[in-house]
Amino acid sequence: MPKVSVYKTDGTEAGKMTLKDEVFGVKINEAVMHQVVVAHLANKRQGTQSVLSRSEVSGGGIKPYRQKGTGRARAGSSRSPIWTKGGVTFAMKPRDYSQKVNKKVRKLAIQSALSMKVADKDIIVLEDLVLEAPKTKLMVGILGAFDVKKALVVTCSKDESVVRASGNIKGIKTSTADSVNVYDLLGYDKLIITKEAVKKVEEVFA
Repeated sequence: MPKVSVYKTDGTEAGKMTLKDEVFGVKINEAVMHQVVVAHLANKRQGTQSVLSRSEVSGGGIKPYRQKGTGRARAGSSRSPIWTKGGVTFAMKPRDYSQKVNKKVRKLAIQSALSMKVADKDIIVLEDLVLEAPKTKLMVGILGAFDVKKALVVTCSKDESVVRASGNIKGIKTSTADSVNVYDLLGYDKLIITKEAVKKVEEVFA
């Protein structure tokens, strides 16, 4: 079972914590993580793009000019894609880009991402994360204690003070233990997580 240090918000070590092997110590599966990230990005696409094909453009009911004798190329309709204001050759239409990922695959991907953070020593476990007020200055001070520039901050449940204090800090994103996803875990250099949130993650993704 992997062991990590637990820190106070001022950067001093407060003890050790043993993490569950089935969540933070699994064999890293890059193929599964890639599959889940691709699905995540695909599911964010709106798919609302739409342009007119030649059958939908107005006009073009008659032949623009006679077939021969003009010195110009043959043309049968002004709705042709090669004409100005003509239709689009392979017109894009609204479609659903979403991809389905099985629960077991998604869980394995999250376990792999968390295990990678532990293996690379990119996880910072905090004893607690309580802010006196929702001020950016306080959050910057905590991040400065660990020399962190880009991190995912995970709390057990939604903490409005932490969310508001982190909102204006570039490279920082907040999340709750039960809504952690692979895309965010891989997209940020460090994972800052509270001790209570670690237990919640182990409970949800074990």
